[in-house]
Amino acid sequence: MRVRAGLTALVTVVLAAAVGCTSRGGDDAPAAATATTTAGHSHTTMATPLAADASPREVRARFEQLLGQHALLAMRLARSEADKAPDLQRVVQGSLAANSGALEQAVGVTFDSTEAARFQQLWKGYTDDLAAYADSAATGNSAGTQEARAALLDSCKDWGTWLAEASGGRVNGAEATRTAEARVERLMDQADAYAAKDYPKAYKLERAAYQRTYGAGTALAKASLPAGEAADLDKAPEQLRSAFSMLLGEHMELIVDAQRATFAGSPEFEAAAAQVNANTATLAKAMGGIVGPEKAAEFQRAWANHVEGLMAYTAAVAGKDEAAKTVAKENLEGFAERLALYFSDVVRNVVATDPLTEAITAHDSHLIDQVDAYAAQDYTRAQQVQDDGYQQMLGVANVLVDAVEKVMAADMPAGGSKTGGGGMAGQLDR
Repeated sequence: MRVRAGLTALVTVVLAAAVGCTSRGGDDAPAAATATTTAGHSHTTMATPLAADASPREVRARFEQLLGQHALLAMRLARSEADKAPDLQRVVQGSLAANSGALEQAVGVTFDSTEAARFQQLWKGYTDDLAAYADSAATGNSAGTQEARAALLDSCKDWGTWLAEASGGRVNGAEATRTAEARVERLMDQADAYAAKDYPKAYKLERAAYQRTYGAGTALAKASLPAGEAADLDKAPEQLRSAFSMLLGEHMELIVDAQRATFAGSPEFEAAAAQVNANTATLAKAMGGIVGPEKAAEFQRAWANHVEGLMAYTAAVAGKDEAAKTVAKENLEGFAERLALYFSDVVRNVVATDPLTEAITAHDSHLIDQVDAYAAQDYTRAQQVQDDGYQQMLGVANVLVDAVEKVMAADMPAGGSKTGGGGMAGQLDR
């Protein structure tokens, strides 16, 4: 097995697989570095205040986590309204309020109290308009959707203006407005598609909206940091973390979608499952940039078994089959061990298999707990473990990318004469 090319080359491959786009200052930048958690259970929650002495990586991670979560919550709010599920709707509304509060706190730390107050007013109007749009789409109120659409597009202009002013002119306001409009259009289109029961379109749009809104955290972090620290966020290891953390967080949320769609019926489940498969294929392509196509295919098979094990457990919950639940749990333990061995091999045993096995098992536990709670209509518990699982996956990505970086650093030739006058290191063979 070999690790192919240098970190900069890997960034190009992995980012192309993940999102295929970059930004020059709007809110459509590639996704960010991960949270500073261990590979296992997360030690923080979204409600934990951002520290005044937070590092640039921590600032970026916080904004991306919160903005990515915001997009997912907004879409789930729209779905709960379309499905006429008031109990679930109330839980999602509570989480959205907490998310907004955490964003305001982070803005207050990274900018100042004046900018935090401006942000709070802007963001409240934006989230209220999103909720109004979702409600109108769910009830077929075309006049309401038109009014909310106009208000949302106006809020994009307010966002661009605020970001330009808060950054002292380092962010181009017009560009920030355009990229904000792009992500908001996807959120609205998702609500329309779901209300119309066009589930393939709705779930495909979910990925696009999540990726764009997650990437908005990069622009917000850069706008809040001194120019030199903001530039450091573009370095290759940070970009590599960015892509993997986004994709693994997306994996977690798409599995939740598929689990919940199991109870909704075949058409919705098939649409959700298609996006889980798309995420798996993207992850495999990204892994291919590191380990080559043969080992990437091995990863895809192992990851697909992991996904199928989770869905087997979900089917057993839906069917109230206790024996099948037990078998599915036992199979998931085996899949976790095989995945951990694979990842440890990829990074040349820089990371021991036991912590990785524990991390993957913790991920499975979050999803097992989530579907159990959802099936019992304990939506508060389901949301709690879902949020914990989302953050924990970002920590897994951080551990893996750090290990890849260590492997490469150990094998990199030092000095221009050993690299043909500078530039990339050669192939790293095991």
